[in-house]
Amino acid sequence: MAKLRHIAISVADPHKSAEFYMKAFGMKKVGETDWSGARGVYLSDGTINLALLNYKSDQMAGEWRGREFVGLHHLGFWVDDVAASKEAVEAAGGQYWMGEAVEDGGFYEIKYRDPDGVVVDITANGWGGAVKDVVAAVDNTAARAAANEPSVAGKSGTGE
Repeated sequence: MAKLRHIAISVADPHKSAEFYMKAFGMKKVGETDWSGARGVYLSDGTINLALLNYKSDQMAGEWRGREFVGLHHLGFWVDDVAASKEAVEAAGGQYWMGEAVEDGGFYEIKYRDPDGVVVDITANGWGGAVKDVVAAVDNTAARAAANEPSVAGKSGTGE
Protein backbone atom coordinates (compact mmCIF):
# COMPACT_ATOMS: atom_id res chain seq x y z
CA MET A 1 0.00 0.00 0.00
CA ALA A 2 1.23 3.48 -0.84
CA LYS A 3 1.75 5.76 2.15
CA LEU A 4 0.60 9.40 2.22
CA ARG A 5 3.79 11.12 3.39
CA HIS A 6 3.86 14.54 1.67
CA ILE A 7 1.45 17.48 1.57
CA ALA A 8 2.28 20.65 -0.34
CA ILE A 9 0.54 23.97 0.21
CA SER A 10 1.00 26.91 -2.13
CA VAL A 11 1.55 29.96 0.09
CA ALA A 12 2.39 33.65 -0.32
CA ASP A 13 5.31 33.62 2.18
CA PRO A 14 6.85 30.22 3.02
CA HIS A 15 8.79 31.49 6.04
CA LYS A 16 5.76 33.21 7.57
CA SER A 17 3.65 30.09 7.00
CA ALA A 18 6.40 27.89 8.47
CA GLU A 19 6.45 30.00 11.64
CA PHE A 20 2.72 29.46 12.02
CA TYR A 21 2.90 25.65 11.65
CA MET A 22 5.93 25.40 13.93
CA LYS A 23 4.37 27.57 16.66
CA ALA A 24 0.81 26.27 16.36
CA PHE A 25 1.55 22.55 15.93
CA GLY A 26 5.16 22.03 16.99
CA MET A 27 6.33 20.99 13.53
CA LYS A 28 10.08 20.94 12.90
CA LYS A 29 11.89 22.55 9.98
CA VAL A 30 13.68 19.91 7.90
CA GLY A 31 14.77 21.95 4.89
CA GLU A 32 14.40 24.84 2.49
CA THR A 33 14.44 25.25 -1.26
CA ASP A 34 14.97 28.14 -3.64
CA TRP A 35 15.25 27.21 -7.31
CA SER A 36 13.85 28.50 -10.60
CA GLY A 37 10.45 26.85 -9.95
CA ALA A 38 9.71 27.77 -6.34
CA ARG A 39 11.02 28.86 -2.99
CA GLY A 40 9.86 27.07 0.10
CA VAL A 41 10.25 25.60 3.55
CA TYR A 42 9.85 21.92 4.45
CA LEU A 43 8.45 20.90 7.83
CA SER A 44 7.77 17.54 9.46
CA ASP A 45 5.73 16.12 12.30
CA GLY A 46 8.04 13.10 12.32
CA THR A 47 5.87 11.12 9.91
CA ILE A 48 4.69 13.43 7.13
CA ASN A 49 6.59 16.10 5.17
CA LEU A 50 4.75 19.43 4.75
CA ALA A 51 6.04 21.61 1.90
CA LEU A 52 5.14 25.31 2.03
CA LEU A 53 5.85 26.56 -1.48
CA ASN A 54 5.71 29.88 -3.29
CA TYR A 55 5.79 29.10 -7.00
CA LYS A 56 7.69 31.46 -9.29
CA SER A 57 5.81 30.72 -12.52
CA ASP A 58 2.40 29.59 -13.68
CA GLN A 59 4.05 26.67 -15.47
CA MET A 60 5.61 25.28 -12.25
CA ALA A 61 2.45 25.90 -10.22
CA GLY A 62 0.32 24.29 -12.89
CA GLU A 63 -1.33 26.59 -15.36
CA TRP A 64 -4.80 25.47 -14.22
CA ARG A 65 -4.01 27.06 -10.82
CA GLY A 66 -1.30 29.63 -11.52
CA ARG A 67 1.41 31.02 -9.28
CA GLU A 68 -1.00 33.26 -7.34
CA PHE A 69 -3.09 30.30 -6.11
CA VAL A 70 -2.95 29.78 -2.33
CA GLY A 71 -4.10 26.49 -0.83
CA LEU A 72 -3.57 22.75 -1.05
CA HIS A 73 -1.40 22.16 -4.09
CA HIS A 74 -0.58 18.46 -4.07
CA LEU A 75 -0.27 15.23 -2.08
CA GLY A 76 2.61 12.77 -2.23
CA PHE A 77 2.57 8.98 -1.86
CA TRP A 78 5.64 6.93 -0.97
CA VAL A 79 5.36 3.73 -3.02
CA ASP A 80 7.23 0.44 -3.14
CA ASP A 81 7.09 -0.07 -6.91
CA VAL A 82 7.05 3.03 -9.12
CA ALA A 83 6.28 1.19 -12.37
CA ALA A 84 3.32 -0.66 -10.84
CA SER A 85 2.10 2.55 -9.16
CA LYS A 86 2.27 4.49 -12.44
CA GLU A 87 0.16 1.76 -14.08
CA ALA A 88 -2.36 1.80 -11.23
CA VAL A 89 -2.66 5.61 -11.22
CA GLU A 90 -3.19 5.71 -14.99
CA ALA A 91 -5.67 2.79 -14.90
CA ALA A 92 -7.64 4.65 -12.22
CA GLY A 93 -7.91 7.73 -14.45
CA GLY A 94 -4.84 9.74 -13.39
CA GLN A 95 -3.26 11.95 -16.04
CA TYR A 96 0.54 12.30 -16.13
CA TRP A 97 1.76 15.88 -15.60
CA MET A 98 5.54 15.86 -15.06
CA GLY A 99 8.55 14.17 -13.48
CA GLU A 100 10.45 10.92 -13.85
CA ALA A 101 12.14 8.46 -11.53
CA VAL A 102 15.91 8.78 -11.15
CA GLU A 103 18.17 5.77 -11.01
CA ASP A 104 20.83 7.21 -8.68
CA GLY A 105 18.62 7.18 -5.58
CA GLY A 106 18.23 10.97 -5.64
CA PHE A 107 15.04 12.86 -4.91
CA TYR A 108 12.26 12.88 -7.49
CA GLU A 109 8.49 13.13 -7.78
CA ILE A 110 6.31 11.88 -10.61
CA LYS A 111 3.22 14.09 -10.75
CA TYR A 112 -0.26 13.15 -11.92
CA ARG A 113 -3.64 14.86 -11.82
CA ASP A 114 -6.48 12.80 -10.35
CA PRO A 115 -9.91 12.83 -12.10
CA ASP A 116 -10.79 16.05 -10.20
CA GLY A 117 -7.53 17.79 -11.12
CA VAL A 118 -5.83 17.37 -7.71
CA VAL A 119 -2.10 16.77 -8.16
CA VAL A 120 -0.70 13.58 -6.63
CA ASP A 121 3.00 12.66 -6.53
CA ILE A 122 4.54 9.23 -6.35
CA THR A 123 8.12 8.41 -5.38
CA ALA A 124 10.03 5.44 -4.00
CA ASN A 125 12.60 7.67 -2.26
CA GLY A 126 10.43 9.59 0.21
CA TRP A 127 10.70 13.12 1.56
CA GLY A 128 12.88 14.68 4.27
CA GLY A 129 11.29 14.29 7.68
CA ALA A 130 8.86 11.63 6.46
CA VAL A 131 8.85 8.04 7.66
CA LYS A 132 7.59 5.41 5.24
CA ASP A 133 6.58 2.70 7.68
CA VAL A 134 5.21 4.22 10.87
CA VAL A 135 4.80 0.86 12.63
CA ALA A 136 8.47 0.05 12.00
CA ALA A 137 9.49 3.50 13.22
CA VAL A 138 7.44 3.10 16.41
CA ASP A 139 8.81 -0.42 16.95
CA ASN A 140 12.35 0.85 16.31
CA THR A 141 11.91 3.67 18.84
CA ALA A 142 10.52 1.25 21.45
CA ALA A 143 13.38 -1.18 20.83
CA ARG A 144 15.93 1.64 21.21
CA ALA A 145 14.28 2.82 24.41
CA ALA A 146 14.39 -0.73 25.79
CA ALA A 147 18.08 -0.93 24.86
CA ASN A 148 18.63 2.57 26.36
CA GLU A 149 19.82 3.95 22.99
CA PRO A 150 19.06 7.48 21.70
CA SER A 151 15.86 7.79 19.67
CA VAL A 152 15.96 8.59 15.95
CA ALA A 153 12.28 9.52 15.73
CA GLY A 154 11.74 12.54 13.51
CA LYS A 155 15.15 12.21 11.87
CA SER A 156 15.21 13.17 8.17
CA GLY A 157 15.90 10.51 5.61
CA THR A 158 14.49 7.28 4.38
CA GLY A 159 12.91 6.14 7.62
CA GLU A 160 15.58 3.57 8.37
